Amino acid sequence: MSDFGKIDREVFEEVIYPNLGAGREDVAVGPRHGVDFGVLNIGDRAVVVATDPISMLPELGWARAGRFALEVVLSDVAVSGVAPTHLAVSLTLPPSWSDDDLEACWTGFADHAERLGVSIVSGHTARYPGIDTSWVGGATVLGVGDHDDVVRPDGATPGDDIVVTTGPGAEATGLLATLFPEQLGLSPEAVATAQERVDDIAAVADARAAFEAGGVTAMHDATEGGVAGGLVEMASGAGVRFDIDAERMPMAPGVAAVCDAIDVDPWTVSSAGTLLCAVEPDASAGVVEALRARGTDAAVVGSVADGDGVFVDGERLSAPESDPSWDVFQRFSGA
Repeated sequence: MSDFGKIDREVFEEVIYPNLGAGREDVAVGPRHGVDFGVLNIGDRAVVVATDPISMLPELGWARAGRFALEVVLSDVAVSGVAPTHLAVSLTLPPSWSDDDLEACWTGFADHAERLGVSIVSGHTARYPGIDTSWVGGATVLGVGDHDDVVRPDGATPGDDIVVTTGPGAEATGLLATLFPEQLGLSPEAVATAQERVDDIAAVADARAAFEAGGVTAMHDATEGGVAGGLVEMASGAGVRFDIDAERMPMAPGVAAVCDAIDVDPWTVSSAGTLLCAVEPDASAGVVEALRARGTDAAVVGSVADGDGVFVDGERLSAPESDPSWDVFQRFSGA
């Protein structure tokens, strides 16, 4: 398995978690494996905080690359149920990026922030030697809201329904088809369909639609480890059992073809923008309707029960040790 991507749970528990600096009473939620964000108590307000690296891929087109990057960094706060409101950005750019490249990418990034109601309040932008990849910095996102509005990924309760948007593998499919179209061995039509999956990444607006529809008890974004990893993290964190019907899982056009071509299970690869939600049973139909009304495919795919683990058609589902898409990206890029 690849050594790229997030560190595994054992390293997190042994290295990161025991060493978190000063203990402060205003930290309501600190770092936890499988929890997307932290929460601060500031007076009577909850400040939700998350930090992520920034990846800007010129192959997407500069403006589109900016929009894609922003969606990814905002999603960890969006799944809290509190809308992201403020953003601090550090860009460490390759020397090969011109000022015109930066302008085109930044305009796409900032214009999308404006549409989502997010203010960029601080930052650092520079070029540095030795940087020659799409990983060009990091961002810290804040969302300010009420404590009662905070939805945690470990909040699923027996009796809840499980709602999934978009389906597995969409992000990895869209990126692989855009970055390595000739290496997939697919027809031009199949590649073009798969490339459209990049535009499925709309976690911020989808999370707002789901939350505002009511009844959401937990939300998680299916990033590294995909739908499989995300579902296992949610069930484990809540100490419950998920029962999933595979036939009810959404599957976006092009995903199966690309995942078959690279010989990976679409459930195990990164799918930023795919939301996994636990929803009170009398509210799940309304959540699905709200998501579909904004053009996002969504379905009730299972339910929450007493017990532990995730079971798909009666068989226990395991999280991947690491995201297999990293191996594919590494192989195709010759890294």
